[in-house]
Amino acid sequence: MTPPNEKKLRFASFVIHATRGLVRDQNTRRKTMFVIVLVAVVMLFLGATFLAPALDPHHRPGWFIFYWFVCAWWTVLAVLLAVFDLLLVRARGRAARRGLRQEFSQPGDSDRKT
Repeated sequence: MTPPNEKKLRFASFVIHATRGLVRDQNTRRKTMFVIVLVAVVMLFLGATFLAPALDPHHRPGWFIFYWFVCAWWTVLAVLLAVFDLLLVRARGRAARRGLRQEFSQPGDSDRKT
């Protein structure tokens, strides 16, 4: 029988590895951003229309705060992923530019190598 502490470690390890894979792959990251923005927009629409009576801040302030906090969290998460994606794209562009600059700065060296 495994102790409960070990089970939590396995779950935490899984979450960390899944998040790492999500953040590293550009296509998966962008698809995730799209889904997160879509969820946030749907939550915004539902909260402003159909769920408005259930989320009345005068009758249910806890639900109101919780719902809009979750909606804001999804939005912030999408923005953070977008900023991270922009930073990675810029870093890759700089690295590619640096590599091309080094490759073309010494044209005689490339002829001697082949």
